[in-house]
Amino acid sequence: MDIAQWKEELQAELQGNILKFWMEQTVDDEHGGFVGEIDGQLRIDPRADKGLVLNARILWSFASAYRLFPNSEYKKMADRAYDYLKNHFIDRDNGGLFWSVDYTGQPAQTKKQVYGQAFYIYALAEYNRAFGSQEAIDLAIGIYQLLERHAYEPVHKGYIEALTLDWKQTDDLSLSNKDLNEKKSMNTHLHVLEAYTNLYRVWKSEELKRSLTELIEVTLDHIIDPEHARFELFFDESWQVKGHHISYGHDIEGSWLLYEAAEVLGTPSLLERVERMALAMAEAVLADGIDKDGGIWNEADQSGVTDSNKDWWPQAEAMVGFYNAYQLSGEDKFRAAAWHSWNFIKAYIVDPAGGEWYWGVDQAGKPLAHEPKVSPWKCPYHNSRACLEMLERLERQALSLH
Repeated sequence: MDIAQWKEELQAELQGNILKFWMEQTVDDEHGGFVGEIDGQLRIDPRADKGLVLNARILWSFASAYRLFPNSEYKKMADRAYDYLKNHFIDRDNGGLFWSVDYTGQPAQTKKQVYGQAFYIYALAEYNRAFGSQEAIDLAIGIYQLLERHAYEPVHKGYIEALTLDWKQTDDLSLSNKDLNEKKSMNTHLHVLEAYTNLYRVWKSEELKRSLTELIEVTLDHIIDPEHARFELFFDESWQVKGHHISYGHDIEGSWLLYEAAEVLGTPSLLERVERMALAMAEAVLADGIDKDGGIWNEADQSGVTDSNKDWWPQAEAMVGFYNAYQLSGEDKFRAAAWHSWNFIKAYIVDPAGGEWYWGVDQAGKPLAHEPKVSPWKCPYHNSRACLEMLERLERQALSLH
């Protein structure tokens, strides 16, 4: 596995396929921002709602790409997403952001889903890293303080899933129709962790340092099952586990995001604890979650695989997660697993005709044609981030060999 070739392939995929697709296919010239939905046959739904997560992830992707490849077209895309979010998603009366707006930019779903607020923080911090915008940091700090005031749960720690428009308690908690309607989830905590990590890179506040430290500890103490080195997914307020599904994609993604958080935080004792767990999680996914073709299955339970489809995002996260485990351990099996992930992506997940990546493939490797190419959840973030992460990691690896 030649590092130079791998880097060349990743860069070509990132710039020549993923980002190109989003620049050419998704801009909404009529109503502003970006279209909310494109189906698997590349048909645009011009009246689809526009999701907070989609728009924040577009912002993150193009700001992040600009840091590595300062292309004026990437800045234009990042600015477009930044302006659209600021002008249409921010709730001027109550603070925070709407979960979605309609195709004209008017509020659609107005509850305050903590997961969505976190992605806005994550994207704003990246926008600052790329372009030095103080306004972006100020906006991010404002959302962080709202989450700490309203979503933080002081008795058992961690964050409540969702609140009403005006930040009151609600029974409508679940993130999507695939999720349990519980007070706390792994997924929301993972992405609050990711957001706070990126914000801490650009805003070294003691308050945020305490929040990030506690979030890492909560993840280690309550969210990870230490016996099996994997995430539990849903919890009540006091961290009682609800259901025992296994999400291989989240486990491998979490292994590297958790390490990144501890690394950015820089507390040696915590970093040491996290490193052990990150490696154990990668080991568990490698042992149980990978098919013989190198792809990672979606989900399992105690009895075995329950969803043998291979969606796009776990494949992207597997490449980074396994390479991170290789960097921590020096064990070649992890580097090989990352390489196999990339080869699986090239062979099955990249859409050579329509551009971008398929939503996923079934157990036989056939694309899931009924799934969208762009949607509130199908965004350029997992795949662009995987390419960007790998380019930076492989560059460091190449330098260390000289």
